[in-house]
Amino acid sequence: MEKAYKNCQSCGMPLSRDEQGGGTNADGSRSLMYCSYCYQDGKFTLPDITLMEMKARVRQKIKEAGFPGFLTGLFTRNLHKLERWK
Repeated sequence: MEKAYKNCQSCGMPLSRDEQGGGTNADGSRSLMYCSYCYQDGKFTLPDITLMEMKARVRQKIKEAGFPGFLTGLFTRNLHKLERWK
């Protein structure tokens, strides 16, 4: 069985903030590991993205959400520890 995580194991977003309640597995069930932005129908939405590109994408989304720039580093500094990037 899939382990439940608090944060998406691809982008780091808190899964509780995902309006769709998480991504979807190939069988249509909810992913307990990835958010709906990163994972749909059992596949990554951006399968070829690199860790550096993901960090840049997350920083941009955080800025768009109105957070101060200095916080973007805090939110992205541990992305390399997430399951997708191990």
